[in-house]
Amino acid sequence: MADKPKDSGAKNLCAGSPNAGRFKPLVAALAARDEFNDVLRTRIEKACALLDAGQQLYPNTFRRDTHIGDILEAYSGLDDEGLAALGKTFRVAGRMTSLRSFGKVTFIHVLDTSESMQAFVARDDLGQEAYQLFKKFDIGDILGIEGDLFRTKTGELTIRARKVDLVTKSMRPLPEKYHGLKDMEMRYRQRYVDLIVTPKTSEIFRKRTKIVRGLRNYLDEKGFLEVETPMMQPLAGGATARPFETHHNALDMKLYMRIAPELYLKRLLVGGFERVYEINRNFRNEGVDTRHNPEFTMLEFYWAYADFRDLMDLTEDMIAKVARDVCGDTVVPYQGERIDLTPGKWKRLSFFESIETIGGVGPEDYTDYTRCAALVRKNGEKVITGEKLGKLQAKLFDLLVEPKLIQPHFIYHYPTEISPLSRRNDKNPDITDRYELFVAGRELGNAFSELNDPVDQRGRFEEQVREKAAGDDEAHCMDEDYVRALEYGMPPAAGQGVGIDRLVMLLTDSASIREVILFPLLRPETVGPVGGASVAGPATGPA
Repeated sequence: MADKPKDSGAKNLCAGSPNAGRFKPLVAALAARDEFNDVLRTRIEKACALLDAGQQLYPNTFRRDTHIGDILEAYSGLDDEGLAALGKTFRVAGRMTSLRSFGKVTFIHVLDTSESMQAFVARDDLGQEAYQLFKKFDIGDILGIEGDLFRTKTGELTIRARKVDLVTKSMRPLPEKYHGLKDMEMRYRQRYVDLIVTPKTSEIFRKRTKIVRGLRNYLDEKGFLEVETPMMQPLAGGATARPFETHHNALDMKLYMRIAPELYLKRLLVGGFERVYEINRNFRNEGVDTRHNPEFTMLEFYWAYADFRDLMDLTEDMIAKVARDVCGDTVVPYQGERIDLTPGKWKRLSFFESIETIGGVGPEDYTDYTRCAALVRKNGEKVITGEKLGKLQAKLFDLLVEPKLIQPHFIYHYPTEISPLSRRNDKNPDITDRYELFVAGRELGNAFSELNDPVDQRGRFEEQVREKAAGDDEAHCMDEDYVRALEYGMPPAAGQGVGIDRLVMLLTDSASIREVILFPLLRPETVGPVGGASVAGPATGPA
């Protein structure tokens, strides 16, 4: 026997209203997704009644003259007499987030981009007809309120509404006040709701803006020039990572989404721009976890006539200044730890020294291929056939050292085998003048004195090409144009990339990268039979 068609819920909805037909597509879509319920039915019927009364649901006529935060800042110190003496009305607009009705009077709270404030709405102030119309408004609606200020019996600064306009009708209810959005995936998928009901989320992204602005201001003041480089590139270069591929139809050519801007920024050093930076979006076709999102933001900057040690000093100062500006201190809380970003307190260890002193592995083990491979396997990591010793040492570092680097550490002098773009150390060609910055057990930055010898660079690229041919999907490709640029002469320089998402995690005490990206990548929702999306598919990786 065939299944009975679902009751759309439209039967008798807004019965007798000339506007009932407007809501049938909405109700049908909700029913197809099993979302239609009594709460939504009530909201739709209220919206229908508003239309019947001549009230537009989405007018664009109200104009506010002040923000709630400005009112609270300017007038919170005034008593009843002072407020009465103002003789001033205000026009504010925001989302209604609470409602307590006592018959002829109603208390609501209105939230705008700056702050939340209580409003007092009374039948005697609005008039019978306007008050009855107001009673059809719902929590979540965006309202425009015109009125004067007074204090309630409890002393709360309140706006007495002389006029209330519906600015935008909310067809869906907000989550219950005291529970909010508890489902983590729903918070990321419906960030627009999360921002409304979770004050901490809004604060994280306001801080993110301050952090990015602080980095930009710092580098501008140091004489760095902000530039833009291509996000679609004919070669995926500047890092060892698997790229996303796309295709340009008109040129009939394969393109890659940028994995790093490095090689283009260094071309600018060749062209005479001695200090450049870019705050850039990068794309890497990799897994998703608490520290990785396939689309992420980096700050990358290059400084001619400087080396990696100069970058250490600048990085300490830059991040400490941003922390002071955003958090008020250079000591910041992070997941139960207190991270000290004060310049001068950042530790500096060589790569192999860290493996010995922090990882507890002696040179007799990490310099011997067989022993090093055995240690890697013992600690739960695979060893790929043909993998070089430098890569095994890097895996050993990732397993035994990185999680223990809670306070800021510069780990420098990485093996040349795993540093295809870094300058060799003058005294020991097997290592490079490269460092990685670690804070809170994760990499925050990667930097090095730049390789500007075109012959050496060609040889490194050729080795990477051989590794790619042997099956390493993340190995670097040959970039003939970049080598040609070096042949014109690039001044000695140092460059660094800083993960902005991870820096924001640190300065906002956020455990997951998804907390600091407005719209992190998720699997698509399952599409229902009538257009809209229904049950969400599982997220890619842990939250």
